[in-house]
Amino acid sequence: MLKVKNLKKKFIRWNEKKQKQEFYADNGISFTAKEGEIVGILGPNGAGKTTLLRMIAGILEPTEGTIDFDGLNYQENEIEIKKSIAYLSGNTKIYNTLSTYELLTMCCDFYDVPSEVREGRIKEISKTLGMEEFLYNKIERLSTGQTQKVNIARCMVHDPKYYILDEATSGLDIISSQIILDFIKGEKKKGKTILYSTHYMEEAENICDNVIMVNKGVVIKEGTPEQIRKTTKTTNLRDAFFALIGGVSDEE
Repeated sequence: MLKVKNLKKKFIRWNEKKQKQEFYADNGISFTAKEGEIVGILGPNGAGKTTLLRMIAGILEPTEGTIDFDGLNYQENEIEIKKSIAYLSGNTKIYNTLSTYELLTMCCDFYDVPSEVREGRIKEISKTLGMEEFLYNKIERLSTGQTQKVNIARCMVHDPKYYILDEATSGLDIISSQIILDFIKGEKKKGKTILYSTHYMEEAENICDNVIMVNKGVVIKEGTPEQIRKTTKTTNLRDAFFALIGGVSDEE
């Protein structure tokens, strides 16, 4: 189980008068994600979603708050935690000069995947994501959708317990997006815990068990998609979000 409590991240920026300002990208976010659960982190660009997931993935250090993976924390168990998670962001860069197979083999080495199981693991992942036809092609020759599949695949090689996925389907066509969403559903059935950040509200309604709506660094609503629609008296999460923030404004 993942427990996030009162997570805050403070940054410094400069205004037009060249004055230094402090601001919180995330300000007091708390939630729990259980085994076999897909938790959607929803909100517009700039809401604080990516900063939140980078803290949970151990890439950024929180200004305040705690992150607990099955009773373990980054201060004392960083290596153990990072071996149990997979982090994917929408702008993750991978080695274009390698083939898909070479990259996955390298990732197996990185995560100490036993040599006797890695070949079977790579074949299984390739079949699941429909990568068999370009498994030995160089990544620089792949389409956007194929490259994103490779990105998902390199997250799978060590069979992680936790997936932290940030805009995993951004920019993909409808078929590539559905393959990735089906993969996520499949990992849920295996008991994996999945954090899924997106600004595509329709995707969240399709796959998420629980939803955390974030705006301007704070949680504005949490619950199942059905609960949120019911309490906001709307028929979909997009309308629910706008109802919660009071409609669209120039600042959003």
